[in-house]
Amino acid sequence: MTDPMAKKLPKEFIRKCGKITAKRAKTVVDHILKHGHITTQELKDRYGYNHPPRAIRDAKEQGIPIEMFRVEGNDGRKIAAYRFGDPSKSRFGRLSGRTALTKELKTKLILLHGAKCEIHCQPFPERELQIDHRVPFEVFGDTPSVEADVDDFMLLSPSANRAKSWSWEHCDNWLAKKDRAMCMTCYWAFPGAYSHIAMKQVRRLDIMWSGAEVRTYDRLRCNAKKNHQDMPSYVKEILRKLV
Repeated sequence: MTDPMAKKLPKEFIRKCGKITAKRAKTVVDHILKHGHITTQELKDRYGYNHPPRAIRDAKEQGIPIEMFRVEGNDGRKIAAYRFGDPSKSRFGRLSGRTALTKELKTKLILLHGAKCEIHCQPFPERELQIDHRVPFEVFGDTPSVEADVDDFMLLSPSANRAKSWSWEHCDNWLAKKDRAMCMTCYWAFPGAYSHIAMKQVRRLDIMWSGAEVRTYDRLRCNAKKNHQDMPSYVKEILRKLV
């Protein structure tokens, strides 16, 4: 049964929605067409997507305008829900031809930068590293070419990719302005040289301790607890004394 609101959508918009074949994007679109909206709870419980915003982002990457609002979940708490935005703002022609993120592209990135997460600056097993656009696909799409430009992509660990997605999805530039130049100076595009993080004047340092370094981390954590401080505050205090 199709949602009554779907009948008010332009036929051309519905037709182009029907041409979407990417699994996650199609799941989101088909559900909204049938029910009017989809919640994060439905994406998790019904479709098994543990990171609902990623599925929504997949739909947006097909050029579909989607807006978020709040509904009451099964436990009475407010949860995120998504519905179609203004169909006139769809960008099917520009975004639907997304570059395939191939094994060959991943190999090129590893040869160029090593098998490491560009955010955490730490080695990761190649199978765990994920390819991601430096500039959000929803902002700029892909550069038209036969082959993907390796400089347009980066390798991220799963946790860094989730953090980047969350930050993007709460950024005014990602949501509305779509200014590529703004993205190019963002931490999430070039963590080694940036002037803002999602348009906010903050600075970030992601540090991971591994192997023998874990003992150093444990000592820091122990000392922070003794001083009744959280780890970030304690580490900042140490750094302030050194610079």
